[in-house]
Amino acid sequence: MTTQLSSPTASGPAPKPPGRSPRALWHLGVNAVVVAWLALFAVVGSAHHFLPHASWLLVHTLLLGAVTNAVVIWSGHFAASVLRLPEANRGAPAALRLVCLNAGAVTVIGGMFFDRWPVVLVGGSLVAAAVTAHAVWLVRLMRRALPGRFTMTVRYYTAAAALLPFGAALGVVMARGELGGDLSDRLLIAHEMINLLGWVGLTVAGTLITLWPTMLRTRVADGAERAGRSALPVLLAGLGAAVTAALLGPPALAAPGVAGYAAGLVVAGIPWVREARAKAPRSFAAWSVAAGSLWLAGSLLVLAGILLSTTSWITVAERTSLLTAPLAAGWIAQVLLGALSFLVPVVLGGGPAAVRAATTRLEQAWPARLTITNAALLLCVLPVPSVVRVVCSVLLLVMLLCFLVLLVLTVVRSLRNRRNQAAASAPAPADAPAAPHRVLGGVALGLAVVMLAVAGGGAADVRSLPLVERPAATGADGGEVPPTGRTTTVDVTIRGMRFSPASVEVPAGDRLVIELRNTGTDTHDLVLESGARTDRLAPGKRATLDAGVVGRDLEGWCSVVGHRQMGMVFGVRVTDDGGTARDRPTARDDEAAQDDGTAHDHSGTTPEGAGASAADAFDPMAEPADGFTARDAQLPPARDTSGPRLHKRTLTVKEAEADVAPGVRQTLWTFDGTAPGPVLRGRVGDTFEITLVNDGSIGHSVDFHAGALAPDGPMRTIQPGEELTYRFTATRSGVWMYHCSTMPMSLHIANGMFGAVVIDPPGLPRVDREYLLVQSEFYLGEQNGTADAGKVKAKEPDMVAFNGYANQYDHDPLTARAGERVRIWVLTAGPNVPSAFHVVGGQFDTVFREGAYELRPGGPERGGAQVLDLAPASGGFVELTLPEAGTYPFVTHIMSDAERGAHGVLRVR
Repeated sequence: MTTQLSSPTASGPAPKPPGRSPRALWHLGVNAVVVAWLALFAVVGSAHHFLPHASWLLVHTLLLGAVTNAVVIWSGHFAASVLRLPEANRGAPAALRLVCLNAGAVTVIGGMFFDRWPVVLVGGSLVAAAVTAHAVWLVRLMRRALPGRFTMTVRYYTAAAALLPFGAALGVVMARGELGGDLSDRLLIAHEMINLLGWVGLTVAGTLITLWPTMLRTRVADGAERAGRSALPVLLAGLGAAVTAALLGPPALAAPGVAGYAAGLVVAGIPWVREARAKAPRSFAAWSVAAGSLWLAGSLLVLAGILLSTTSWITVAERTSLLTAPLAAGWIAQVLLGALSFLVPVVLGGGPAAVRAATTRLEQAWPARLTITNAALLLCVLPVPSVVRVVCSVLLLVMLLCFLVLLVLTVVRSLRNRRNQAAASAPAPADAPAAPHRVLGGVALGLAVVMLAVAGGGAADVRSLPLVERPAATGADGGEVPPTGRTTTVDVTIRGMRFSPASVEVPAGDRLVIELRNTGTDTHDLVLESGARTDRLAPGKRATLDAGVVGRDLEGWCSVVGHRQMGMVFGVRVTDDGGTARDRPTARDDEAAQDDGTAHDHSGTTPEGAGASAADAFDPMAEPADGFTARDAQLPPARDTSGPRLHKRTLTVKEAEADVAPGVRQTLWTFDGTAPGPVLRGRVGDTFEITLVNDGSIGHSVDFHAGALAPDGPMRTIQPGEELTYRFTATRSGVWMYHCSTMPMSLHIANGMFGAVVIDPPGLPRVDREYLLVQSEFYLGEQNGTADAGKVKAKEPDMVAFNGYANQYDHDPLTARAGERVRIWVLTAGPNVPSAFHVVGGQFDTVFREGAYELRPGGPERGGAQVLDLAPASGGFVELTLPEAGTYPFVTHIMSDAERGAHGVLRVR
């Protein structure tokens, strides 16, 4: 006997042909919940760019929603089956547990979505209560039943269910925040280990003892029960050691625990290998479970390596985020879909032929689907361009939707056919494997789909297009020099912001091949004026550039915005056969500069004839359109708390077109779509956990001046499609700048990548009005273009503004009432221009600059201040009371900058 499932090969009485049994109806109803969660996961995956906490939502709709429901449903089914109490897993108590579980899951997700910790606490408590009740029911079930061959399976389920409440408690604590040091990261690792390796991992291991041979349609291997009994304590000991080390010790101490857990899986899995050797997998269900197991094995190996290679739990938490996709999609989702594809037809019943027919419908094109899933997932976890990762993510979602559609259609058709007595009682067809050529054809088809999708995505990526287009007469085709038939190959290395060597010599008429290697820390490429170019190379990558036959000197550069202006230029110098440089024109000569207007300069400058200059359109006296509303400068107060708190925020890098003055529009690089970026506020002792997501087209980073920590990891540049977590504790007060620190830093800041973090001084009194002004300058390129890198380098701004729009508070003034106390925080973001903030007609009785009070009321000198002078990247605040109604302009008293847009009005009523 393989198991007590009503499969076509299991022993026992045949199922009744027609009719809908209570067991089938029960399983259809409860598994509809699983399908609904999977559908919600697909929706979140499709719309994740527009949702807060998108990564968290994706993980928890899958794991907390679909997987946890599936674990409770099917562990109950298998426990009742192996204990020979098949009716025990239905009825009001089971339904109540599922209602409680799903109410808790929805509440947890809603609490996180709307940032309401008490709601998360209630939801987590409901989930823990439901699973605890499930564990109690499993224990009571074992006490009722007679000893059986596979009773140890229920012990796996009981241990798993006993662990989940601890994992849920850790998750609730993390959602509360206010955790100092690396405690949040320790709790995160422990939470993930308990829930993934404990709750899910133990359940899967216990189930496969009987389900795996049933999928293979073979007998349980001799010794499988003994292996299962021996493996459980090893698994629990390894998991316990790893979790204890995560909470109390250094990362290296957790590695042996992970190794112990893996050893437990090996002990349990040896019979599974023997069963697969006895009868090879030949169905989607079996191959999906096998593929998932391989992803788990690889993930455990990588996890152990991460734990051994670092001494910081913060770094461990950051690096283990790379395992989210392999564990969630590679292991858990594939095991879940494989199990459902096998179990749902069995539960539908209707006789062997009906089960086989339903299985066949669910497994349509399974070799291609399985290949697409695993090939796309493999590309997602490799260091590939962002467009490839996006395309592969879409393929994974399509495969999930394909399974859900097949599942729904199979269920509907099976229910209709249940009334057909003949179909229900027909003899089952022979259990023949799919033809090898069909399996191989499906695999080839799946690989072809992935390759075509990736190639199509790469072709649609504008960054893969040539940056320079020139007529053939001006290309590196040798001109009048006949080809020699020789090839000159040179090695060029990118170091920092330089090519090394910066120029190479090649005999006239030779074909030039450049082997380019990027040893820097940012993405770069090499473009020659002839149009030959490499793709953009991530750090550590190589590329080969074939420049063709060279007949004249050529200039080259890195096309990433601003890199050329920072000195990333390259030269090809043509020599005669004797090694003497030839006197030939280059791109810098007037002759080469006169082309047909098809050249495209992506360096951030405004090439002649490329488009209308935004600087020409800027008129400081222009009025915005009717209905104009300025950016809200009001600063919300810091939240009242009894102690330090945790601020969690996701900042998404986005490229956005925006008006920066009447009639002037620029393409900005932004944090969350605005320049300046969102304002963060807290108190001394607060911890900020910032997740940076790069949805731009080039590499970006973030540097928070409000925190003091080594910049190597959290401030590193991440490429499009990547994300990182930046965590710091505010230990000193002030208004601190944050900005992109990717080179050239000046250009990234000038293009909008900056913002403010306000950390209140202890005892900061309340005032009637509180505003924040961030001063920055604009180096206008063409209309709808990016900042002009040449102007940035020359420190020649066209416009200076408060809060990202010139003169906006002239048109939509700040307001106050006579006699009110007004506090104005000012940050000078630069990148180059200082500020001398002044309110015309007002005097400051309080000045706080760069972390210290320079003037406070009540001093014997009865002094005041007229200006808050700030260098770039510095900030502070001033306070004043305006005694009478009127219009009070505020400016930077660097008057030329005030006349270029750094001007506003405070209207007092």
